[in-house]
Amino acid sequence: MRRFIDGWYSPTLHKHMEIVTYGHYGFALLLLPTAGADYLEYERFQLIDSISNFINEGKVKVFSINSINSESWLHPTMFPHHKAMRHNAFNQYVFSEVIPYIKSQTSQDTPIIISGASLGALHSANLFFKRPDLLQGVIAMSGVYDLTVYTKGFWNDDVYFNSPMHYMGNFHDHHLLETMRQSHHIHILAGSGDYEDPEASRSFSRLLHHKSIPHELDIWGYDMRHDWPTWRAMLPHYLGSRF
Repeated sequence: MRRFIDGWYSPTLHKHMEIVTYGHYGFALLLLPTAGADYLEYERFQLIDSISNFINEGKVKVFSINSINSESWLHPTMFPHHKAMRHNAFNQYVFSEVIPYIKSQTSQDTPIIISGASLGALHSANLFFKRPDLLQGVIAMSGVYDLTVYTKGFWNDDVYFNSPMHYMGNFHDHHLLETMRQSHHIHILAGSGDYEDPEASRSFSRLLHHKSIPHELDIWGYDMRHDWPTWRAMLPHYLGSRF
């Protein structure tokens, strides 16, 4: 498997940010880490190994980036307003730096599917629903789509506009809604085992139904806990059966 590590100084985040690429060809899969982890997390926990057949066959080309969660909502002492500002900067980094990089390594016409587990699922969904013109789908695994779960009581417009459970109910941009509705790859997945919150996925699914956005809700069994074995089962299943 081709594995290539790259990086650059991000003018948006004012720090060096790495990115790793796996494979040569196929649609682009952009992975966002869980919690405060880095761009190699999915490799360390063997998720890349679990999808290696699809990478080697040229079905998918995978890109994995760093999170800055430890500099935003997971930072123990940062002032909440600054956490929100850092979150917005991360969004802009993905839109204005990561996506153009992926296009430069694939083509302008290559679809980009964004995916993540746990907090990475929330970020993935948030980024997709903000810019369905840039991202063609999302595979969100074991997510909670209400950002206030992480904000410790802090609330402002930046929280609202990064919390899909809040802003999607009031989303009325006809063009972007129609773009969302044309996606064939909005997949909301959860297990039912320890530390999972399948009701969060069900609630978000009900909201998407209310907005007439086609999607797939898939709740897995009680043997699927909030941990890597679940995500190592989910992602290859979806790459093999939905793409």
